[in-house]
Order: sequence, then structure tokens, then C-alpha cells
Amino acid sequence: MIPLPLDFYLRPTAQVARDLLGALIVRDSVVLRVTEVEAYGPADSACHAYRGITKRNAAMFGLGGHAYVYLCYGLHHMLNFVTEREGIGAAVLIRSCEPVAGESAIVERRGGLAGTRLLTGPGCVGQALALTLGDNGTPLFGGGVIQVCEGRLPALILAGPRVGIDYALRRDVRAPWRFADGDSHWVSNRRGLKALRVKGRPAAAHS
Repeated sequence: MIPLPLDFYLRPTAQVARDLLGALIVRDSVVLRVTEVEAYGPADSACHAYRGITKRNAAMFGLGGHAYVYLCYGLHHMLNFVTEREGIGAAVLIRSCEPVAGESAIVERRGGLAGTRLLTGPGCVGQALALTLGDNGTPLFGGGVIQVCEGRLPALILAGPRVGIDYALRRDVRAPWRFADGDSHWVSNRRGLKALRVKGRPAAAHS
């Protein structure tokens, strides 16, 4: 498997989010294919970086191509991929995946669950990858414990509003910055998603 290069992440966040669909997340024996993501970019009131840098969100202001891992409600480790140039404060949340390899380890980590409940939801993804806060800041393009590699692009991409951001400004609540593989069952919530046509995908994004 070929890791996506650093330059892949140093682009506008919504573009990176779309192009991550179908990419492979690799950690030890576990391989997951990305099926649903959300973009959180600059000047976005739903983004953790909106009010500036803090100890928690500092990784978001680093160079793209690194992991931003945070603990949600004291329970779930959420996996995000930092995007754009250093100092921007942007990332893509990995909402759902489908298993490619290591399913026995995934099932064990998810408490014996079966079917799409294994990996539909960002907390599920974090648990399946055995994420900890120690993974925050790890490089994704090679040399780290997590690698993101080229994968199969979806034939149909869906787009719509993000989930659970009612606290944000109305313009951002409505923004169509959630993207999903329209042909996959491994999507957490299809409400509000519509087919999207994407032009000009970078050749280096996937095979």
C-alpha cells in the first residue's frame, strides 16, 4: 500500500475531505476504508480552531498530514486529519469506515458488535483503531503508527450538512461539508445527503 503524500493534505479542507473517501487507514493488522468524513476549515464556527489555539486543539494549527485526536465527552477518541498549511487551524473528521483487514481485532475492540455498528460513527472508528491521546500529532504520510494509503475512489459521492453542530452559526450548520460514499452501507447518517459531482480530482489522491 502506498501512503498518500504530504502534499495531498496541504489543500483546501473540503477538497481533502472529498478525496479521502476510499482511502485506507492502516494501523498494525487493522485496515479501514474511509466512507464518511466531515470538513472543518478556517473561519468555520463549528471548528475547534475557531476561537484560536489552545492546548487541546494545538495539533490543528500544525502542518497538514498529521493526526488530531481528541477525547469527546470523556469517552470517545475522535480521529481527524489536519489539513492546509501550518497556522491555519483545519482538519477532517473521520466519521465512518468499512473494514478491509483485521476484522477480528476490530470486533474485539468494539465489544463483540457486528455489522455496520462496528464502524459507523467517529467514536467507533477511534475504538476500532485503539486510539489514545498519545496518537495526537502522529504523521499520516509515513513513519507514524497510523498511515493513510491510496484506495478505491467511490463511484458516487454524497454531500450534506454535518452532524451535531447546532451550536454553530446558521451558515455553518447548513454548509454541505459532510461527504460519504453513496454506494457504501457504512455511513452513520444519510439524512440530508445528496449526490455530488466532483471535477478535477488530483491524480495522486488514489490509485
